[in-house]
Amino acid sequence: MADNKRRGEDAGDDRLHDEVVDDVADDDATDAEEPVSRGGGTATRSRAKAESADRPKTRAETDRVGLFGRIARFIREVVAELRKVIWPTRKELLTYTAVVVAFVAVMLTIVAGLDYAFAKGVLWVFGNPS
Repeated sequence: MADNKRRGEDAGDDRLHDEVVDDVADDDATDAEEPVSRGGGTATRSRAKAESADRPKTRAETDRVGLFGRIARFIREVVAELRKVIWPTRKELLTYTAVVVAFVAVMLTIVAGLDYAFAKGVLWVFGNPS
């Protein structure tokens, strides 16, 4: 009920929500391991915690790795991720570069035109200082 009030729902909705949950809880009374979730996903989190407590700890979870070990692992993971990248061909790279340069040129033209128009408009409204 506190979750519902945090979400800004009024007390009438809490009563309806509780009735629906109670009906579901009566139907699932045979499965005592999983608590009834009220939309927060508590059953999934508690089950995951229970499973993680049952399995033995691995070396990475129990031993502390030094600074150089962490740096080496980071570099190995970076290299592994770079091997997964699908690199573009030379033709694709040139095409993408041309598209980006053309887009930037068009946007530069639009911004420069608007800047010029606003500058002329301001001078027209407030007068020429010369």
